[in-house]
Amino acid sequence: MTSFMPLTTVFPGLVWTMAALALVQASRRASLWRVGAAAPVAWLHGLARLPRRYLVDVHHVVARDPHASRMHAVVAGGLLAASLLTALAILPPLAGSRAYWLLVTLAFAVTAAGSLLVGARRYPVKQKRLSAGRFQILPVLLLAYAVGGTLTALLLALGAGGIALPFALLAAAGGLGLAFEVRQGPMRHAVAGALHLAAHPRPGRFEGRPDTALQPLDLDAPRLGAAMPADFTWNRLLSYDACVSCGRCETACPAFAAGQPLNPKRLIQDLVAGLNPAEPPYAGTSYPGGRAAEGPRGPLARLIGPDARIHPDTLWSCTTCRACVEECPMMIEHVDAVVSLRRYQTLERGALPEKAIGPVTELRQAGDPGGRPLAARTDFAAGLDLPLMADRGQAQAEVDVLLWLGEGAYDLRYGRTLRALVRLLRRANVDFAVLGAEERDTGDLARRLGDEATFQALARENIATLARYRFARIVTGDPHALHALRNEYPAFGGHYTVVHHTALLLELIRAGQLSPQRLPDLSVTYHDPCYLARYNGETEAPRAVLDAIGLSRVEMARSGKRAMCCGGGGGAPVSDVPGERRIPDLRMAQATETGAGIVAVACPSCTAMLEGVTDRKADVRDVAELLLQAVEAGR
Repeated sequence: MTSFMPLTTVFPGLVWTMAALALVQASRRASLWRVGAAAPVAWLHGLARLPRRYLVDVHHVVARDPHASRMHAVVAGGLLAASLLTALAILPPLAGSRAYWLLVTLAFAVTAAGSLLVGARRYPVKQKRLSAGRFQILPVLLLAYAVGGTLTALLLALGAGGIALPFALLAAAGGLGLAFEVRQGPMRHAVAGALHLAAHPRPGRFEGRPDTALQPLDLDAPRLGAAMPADFTWNRLLSYDACVSCGRCETACPAFAAGQPLNPKRLIQDLVAGLNPAEPPYAGTSYPGGRAAEGPRGPLARLIGPDARIHPDTLWSCTTCRACVEECPMMIEHVDAVVSLRRYQTLERGALPEKAIGPVTELRQAGDPGGRPLAARTDFAAGLDLPLMADRGQAQAEVDVLLWLGEGAYDLRYGRTLRALVRLLRRANVDFAVLGAEERDTGDLARRLGDEATFQALARENIATLARYRFARIVTGDPHALHALRNEYPAFGGHYTVVHHTALLLELIRAGQLSPQRLPDLSVTYHDPCYLARYNGETEAPRAVLDAIGLSRVEMARSGKRAMCCGGGGGAPVSDVPGERRIPDLRMAQATETGAGIVAVACPSCTAMLEGVTDRKADVRDVAELLLQAVEAGR
């Protein structure tokens, strides 16, 4: 009995010691986050919703990999339960209960099972997308803590605590090792991840709505954009520490797949390493091309440059498609980091990619990246009698639909799509008009390339133009324009109801204003535009229109919010960073695998990128073009 009682005190004391060590390590880590800029955080709101954010939002993403989901639920649940139950055993009534120790045994046994699942992903062969380094010791520490704890608790439950000391020491070695790893090892993500979910810079993501608009930049700030780790807000530095190096972003990234010098996982880890001079070496897949990250570290160390941790080509390879963000189980905002770094490069250093200088200059001077006359935007509609808002008169009753043409109107190919859309609106007797020469570029390209000043100037000019007219809603076939008008213009006073053209067409079909003939002989696969699906959550309207036509529709392996980018966003076409392959070629190959004869699109950038694939086996048709074909077939 003399040996039984002390162990019932020592063993719970071990867990309390683990907690104390973990707290010390977390506090030391937090000193790094505090060098970041201030950021408002609704702590009470975030902490109150932390359980739901963790158990629902995080696990919704984790569950996309069933093995990882089971592993995480078992090991995390078991670890928390076993540690908490053991810590509570410091209370005498629980410490003296053999039934209680049996419960502790069960919790540790669950942890042991989870530890084996963790180890199976790394031994004997590590999964390719996972990082090695200190992550390789994680299953060993977990197993030592779990096995030692299981045997210790079991012997205490059997009244044989006198022989349990070696197993308690094994548990201590594993448990204290796990606590030690909170500062700079793999357990860091457990603490940083929980705090990140509570202090997330985009809390709207947890409220059931897209929260994807870039935050406006104060153009009077002393420094524009991020040049060093200290330029990021403290909760974004915290978010980068939440990265568990799982590699899901790496697998989803179109630039990485194309062999361009971008790996979102490595990018986040370079931001972490740039902040902390003592950070352990990165042990995952590097940037394609084999360039090693170099340069000084520290809160004030320069992040971007040929001799810095992040090469400029890495920065400009990003298409801002948010595939990395969509797949990240810790809800990290990779694209926000990229844009912040681009803003400094563009606004402070004038270091745009060479091929992007012309389009951005034209945007600043002419309101169009191609420098084309604004009046030529309606040339595609020759013979269609396109109504202009200016001809309606400012005092007249409002127009139902203001049709925003977008940059695609200058393109001969996309002009066919807009002609189809105009003819459908005419057929459905929709009251609509366009701005014509008064419509300027929304500034999406400038903003994604970091030129916030040009974006804000264009936004204010467009908002002033729109204020002169009355309309119920804006309809556009360009998801990039839709996103800017719907989600980013409100920060500058422009509040509008903005609808994608496929959503309007579906509405007209359901109202009986358009009656398409079914075309069952055509097979189609639909390509989701990133700025429609991931940025705005619209995946069903285009598919519903295609289904209303009666087409034989088949999905690509990557579709909906998890679709692969066409390569046309984020200024990538004008940045033109070379890779081993072209992103649109990869996407068209995925379409070819479906066997469909038509790739349906709903974005002018997607149309241009996919039609540019020279050896494609399928036709590229906009949803509006297919619907017009079906409507005219029914005459």
